[in-house]
Amino acid sequence: MFRILLVEDDENLGFVVNDLLEIEKYHVKWARDGEEAAIIFEEFQPHLSILDIMLPKKDGYTLGEELKAINPQSPIIFLTARAMETDRVRGFQVGADDYITKPFSNQEFLLRVKAILGRCYPSTEGQIKNEFNIGSLVFEPSNLLLKHVSEDRKLTKKESDVLKLLCQNEGETVKRNLILSSVWGSTDYFSGRSLDVFISKLRKYLKLDDSIHIENVHGVGFRLKID
Repeated sequence: MFRILLVEDDENLGFVVNDLLEIEKYHVKWARDGEEAAIIFEEFQPHLSILDIMLPKKDGYTLGEELKAINPQSPIIFLTARAMETDRVRGFQVGADDYITKPFSNQEFLLRVKAILGRCYPSTEGQIKNEFNIGSLVFEPSNLLLKHVSEDRKLTKKESDVLKLLCQNEGETVKRNLILSSVWGSTDYFSGRSLDVFISKLRKYLKLDDSIHIENVHGVGFRLKID
């Protein structure tokens, strides 16, 4: 069970996020201020910390820097109402793995959490799903391999990561920004153009089975659909 430290001083939002995570079977410790969070972090040793920025006693940026100093490998998500570009840049400079602004979609939030845990703890996440059946194709993300009776194709790491996200959410729209932040670690223009190229490549590979489609949901993201 993944351990998650939630740091949020808004009681109503804190209850909502705590419940969302616990429903997904995460073990959650909830701190209401920055000083309490720093103490819990050392004792709890979470796999992931989710931080607000405007916190009592110690702000989220300062807290994030302290947590990264204690354990540089432990990922951080900022979950905050501060949506200015300068705030986002500072968050990533502190060492954040993702930056989510309020209000947010519950589904997207959980997908981002899952994506970061999967990326930071691949051996643990990999035990859950080592193989995906996509129509008549078999996808083995751990081996970067897409298999068909006519041929086997070796994928690049990014191709495999993008396809894995789509497979994990088959039939559902996966937002562009979620794919970009999870696979590229950036949502800038150049990463976006690169994603479009990778989607085109994956569509070409999947043409081995005409029932498989990667649909473009205009302005939102992509959806893997099997007829």
